[in-house]
Amino acid sequence: MKPAASDWWSATGCTMLNGKKIVVVMPAYNAAKTLEQTCCEVPKEFVDEVILVDDGSKDSTARLALDLGLVTFVHRKNLGYGRNQKTCYREALTRGADIVIMVHPDYQYSPRLIVSLAGMIAYDEYDAAIGSRILGVGALKGGMPLYKYIANRFLTLVQNIFLNYKLSEYHTGYRAFSRQVLESLPLEANRDDFAFDNQMLAQVICFGFRIGEVSCPTRYFAEASSINFWSSVKYGFGVLATSLMFRLQKMRLAKFRIFDREGGRLVPDYYQLVEK
Repeated sequence: MKPAASDWWSATGCTMLNGKKIVVVMPAYNAAKTLEQTCCEVPKEFVDEVILVDDGSKDSTARLALDLGLVTFVHRKNLGYGRNQKTCYREALTRGADIVIMVHPDYQYSPRLIVSLAGMIAYDEYDAAIGSRILGVGALKGGMPLYKYIANRFLTLVQNIFLNYKLSEYHTGYRAFSRQVLESLPLEANRDDFAFDNQMLAQVICFGFRIGEVSCPTRYFAEASSINFWSSVKYGFGVLATSLMFRLQKMRLAKFRIFDREGGRLVPDYYQLVEK
């Protein structure tokens, strides 16, 4: 039976993975239609807290998050997907998280895989983990547009060459990170738009952290968030630029702030943030 919104999150002690505090973060923008459905599949017995950051939504996302019992923060205005993540990770670290897992509240990725992602980090096999839509048959079967699939494969090939690494994809939004990773990366140096995701994985690789992958089904439907064609094109050029910067940095031909350990770690941004 589906729980009522008002009594969904009432964690009364969870089963820790190897003694690690697991915090789920949800960067949200106009996610009221899918938020409760996403939350219902979060494995409460393993997750200590769920933090939602509302990026100036025009719908009832923040109010619903409060009704669900989530730790809720609201940006005074829309600041972008990347800035939303910066707030998510900053607040998760403030609340003592050992492992932070980003789950999009649009129900595009399966929250049931949270334990699989967390376990890879909790037992020190990896420092970060991603849910890959490319491993298996998840992407096209789940409705990923063909042009996005082709772009994904092309950009991933380029990045594997430039970054001298091997991932099945760099463009999934389903990610888990250890506390050490989030405290080490110069995340404030990253862009505030969708390029943030790609820059962050490049940083993880640049600084020598280990990345694991699990196969993840994905769902494309009307309510799921998705960037439009021209935003995708802009994102693609951003990916290529990040890859080039990475290679130039490694060859010591140039230096970039996003690959500088002192280039900008997470700091509070109270002006733009309101806790609910």
